[in-house]
Amino acid sequence: MSEYRLGDIIDDYCVRCKRIMNHAVVSVLNREPAKVRCRTCHSDHDYRREQVPPSKGDLRKAALFQEVLKSVSPDAAMAEAAVLADPIVEEAPKAKAKAKAKGKGRN
Repeated sequence: MSEYRLGDIIDDYCVRCKRIMNHAVVSVLNREPAKVRCRTCHSDHDYRREQVPPSKGDLRKAALFQEVLKSVSPDAAMAEAAVLADPIVEEAPKAKAKAKAKGKGRN
C-alpha cells in the first residue's frame, strides 16, 4: 500500500500486548503512519514498522561485551595468544612419542 489513510488496518508491534497485532492508523505524517491504535487492547503508540525491540537483557549483555573488548588491548591479546599456543605445540610431540612407545610394546 503506497498511501496510508486514517483508519486503515496494518500490522505493527504492540507495546502492551508484546506481539505483532492488527492496528488502526490514528495519525499520518508524510504519507507514513505516525501513531497507531491496537485493535486488541486499544492502546495508542508510535508506529514501529513491525520491529520487535531488543530485550533489556540482550542490551545489557551487548554493553558488557563492548566494555570487555575496550579493556583488552590488541598487544596484550596477541601476547596472551602466543603464550597459550607455545605449551600446546610443545605437548603435541610428547604425546606422539608416548603413543609410539605404547604401540611398540603391543607388537
